[in-house]
Amino acid sequence: MSIPLRNIKGFPPQEILYYRIFVSIVMIWATILLFRREALKKDIIFIKSLSVAKKNRLLLLTVISAFLITGNWFTYIYAVNSISLKSAAFAYMVCPLLTALCGFLILKEKLTKAKIIAMIIALVSIVLLATGSFREVIWAVVIASFYASYVIVLKVIKDVDKFNFLGLQLILSGLIMLPMYLISSNPFPVNGFFWSHIFLIAIVFTIIPLFLNSYALLGMPSSALGILIYLNPIVAFAVAFLYFKEKIDMHQIFAYLLLLLSIVIFNAQLIKSVVYKKQ
Repeated sequence: MSIPLRNIKGFPPQEILYYRIFVSIVMIWATILLFRREALKKDIIFIKSLSVAKKNRLLLLTVISAFLITGNWFTYIYAVNSISLKSAAFAYMVCPLLTALCGFLILKEKLTKAKIIAMIIALVSIVLLATGSFREVIWAVVIASFYASYVIVLKVIKDVDKFNFLGLQLILSGLIMLPMYLISSNPFPVNGFFWSHIFLIAIVFTIIPLFLNSYALLGMPSSALGILIYLNPIVAFAVAFLYFKEKIDMHQIFAYLLLLLSIVIFNAQLIKSVVYKKQ
């Protein structure tokens, strides 16, 4: 996602976020109303059947999730375009640790010795990479906190269609950003290059990954999903090095290899089960 974001770097981050959300809302609700009406009806019937207390709890969790993911999007866009790509990548190194820790403390998810070792290796990798500016570290922690909290909230929300839930979540995100848009937005952009990138970001880097993220949590512990997020900084590292030609040194390469090792160790059981099934 850093590539299309960098391509429209000349636009303010809040403008990118406004139109990312608004376009995502249009796209996802067009899909729901055209192809998923039955799933929407089932969700409406289910929600009506809930007690008042459960309805209020679901509404509160939905609002919180919308606020958290909107905060994550804005801080990530700002970091990529105004801080550094490395700070954005670093955020997704901190995020899995926070997610796994929250899953253990809040959701009482079990951590085996192998998973604890994997987290320690990941922590060593983070320490090796946290040699930059204090400002970058602070931004990374803020971005990571938003997303880690979002994953935990999603894990708590059950029994509703994940695609419909995402549609509602995006509407709430739009409502959160609407006052800022009405008060401080620039003139409506007519640049075709800008809009092609916004549609790309909305579909490929917003709707699809958020839906897959929600769907994965149906059968995957949040700690496992959290640790898989470590693939994000590894990809970001490759993009920064190969595409944007950012400088890289040997200790950073070593740190990213440690991250990759931590992913393999954390998901060793899952990898074994997949291999044995194929055999």
